[in-house]
Amino acid sequence: MTTSELREMAMTSKAWPFEEARKLVKRYEKAPPEKGYVLFETGYGPSGLPHIGTFGEVARTTMVRRAFQALSDIPTRLICFSDDMDGMRKVPENVPQQDMLRGHLQRPLTDVPDPFGKFESFGHHNNAMLRRFLDSFGFEYEFASATEYYRSGKFDDILLRAAERYDAIMEVMLASLREERQQTYSCFLPISPKSGRVLYVPMKEVNAKAGTITFDDEDGEELTLPVTGGNVKLQWKPDFGARWAALDVDFEMYGKDHSTNTAIYDRICEILGGRAPEHFVYELFLDEKGEKISKSKGNGLSIDEWLTYASPESLSYFMFLKPRTAKRMYFDVIPKAVDEYHQQLRAYPDQDAAGQMANPVWHIHGGNPPESDMAVPFAMLLNLASASGAEDKETLWGFIRKYAQAEPETHPGLDRAAEYAVRYYHDFVKPAKVYRLPDEKERAALQDLRDRLAAWQGGTDAEELQSVVFAVGKAHGFEPLRDWFTAIYEVLLGASQGPRFGGFIALYGVPETVALIEAGLEGRLAGGA
Repeated sequence: MTTSELREMAMTSKAWPFEEARKLVKRYEKAPPEKGYVLFETGYGPSGLPHIGTFGEVARTTMVRRAFQALSDIPTRLICFSDDMDGMRKVPENVPQQDMLRGHLQRPLTDVPDPFGKFESFGHHNNAMLRRFLDSFGFEYEFASATEYYRSGKFDDILLRAAERYDAIMEVMLASLREERQQTYSCFLPISPKSGRVLYVPMKEVNAKAGTITFDDEDGEELTLPVTGGNVKLQWKPDFGARWAALDVDFEMYGKDHSTNTAIYDRICEILGGRAPEHFVYELFLDEKGEKISKSKGNGLSIDEWLTYASPESLSYFMFLKPRTAKRMYFDVIPKAVDEYHQQLRAYPDQDAAGQMANPVWHIHGGNPPESDMAVPFAMLLNLASASGAEDKETLWGFIRKYAQAEPETHPGLDRAAEYAVRYYHDFVKPAKVYRLPDEKERAALQDLRDRLAAWQGGTDAEELQSVVFAVGKAHGFEPLRDWFTAIYEVLLGASQGPRFGGFIALYGVPETVALIEAGLEGRLAGGA
């Protein structure tokens, strides 16, 4: 298929990254951008340790960027912009040296000492954590620091323009504020030359010709400072629009909590001579309690926590799914994401071009996904670890080798998954296991299943073994049949849900499953013997 044919197909794809990319194609259908490239941007507030939502924003923006690259020859750039000149409003709960940090409240994050003692400042520490992770994923991006942009003079032109158009900016902002807030609000926030703190104070004068602001410092002394050179920063809403105008941003996505401000961001960008970018609003991630994930609270999953139990690609897959739908993000979503990602990898080669472009793995891997070597699903590995009490991945490989023509050297993805599964089992499955004894009906059915398997001569075909399990359940009158499988899981695996049991028997082994059933019948699993 030719490039033009692929582009024509991409122009009709319903995958959300293509839908967003087509907006950018339309944006420049008459002429390419004067700056010579389409600029994608993500913003990051380093007030706390980077959380998984921060990664999601870069991953999703990269997916839109790749979709655009499939549609257009216009070069692209991605800037990850850190708002590290913001004043530290509160001390994050999940960092050391809380008392020390409290002494630096309201100072720019890049002026707050690093509580970990590793970097020039707390802002630099958090920026480094973000960059380390983005680099480990191989994202193509350019990092930008608000502190560097303000203090080096890169924002001087836009700040002087903001002084010239101060009244127009204030008209937009005051209309969005309560009356009491209007009395003291200014789009400019001076940095006190005495305390180094970011000041939220009213302006006594904004001199557009001189490019200065006049205000009362914390001690009441009247001061006049130039708006340039890092003496002043913009309030966060004007800062959003000013950054778009200064950099000529073409695309930025942000969370639903920003959505009510979109019109403000756009209007300020336009007042400052810019063209508002295309934007995409995504729903927020929630923790296990259904609360919004917060950098300062440190709730929900961290980036490193996901990668302790699953591959980076599974995380990217989770990020691709329904970005406009709020998603609970806790440890229990990991196994499903891993298995669904590999299901999509296996489906990809047999799909037509349209199907491939709609497949999440096209967007995760830029149109060139690898082959899956997961001969055993992750959920099955977890159940195998549970049944065998695996302490290391070699225990699992003892079963995998009998089930599939696989070795760690030929199936590195499966090898990593086995290691992930053992960790996940020990940290989450094992502590939650609750075995029970079978009731009279279940005992008779389990004895029947044990006897049929003990006499089994049919090999290890998963579907044939599943038919045996079905037949036992029907013979003993389980209605619905789901109750039979629930009994198997609760008695033999200590959980209310589990794998297709025929596949489990094929992997674990028929004699081993017979022994497991006997242990369940004798009460050894439930602690009765």
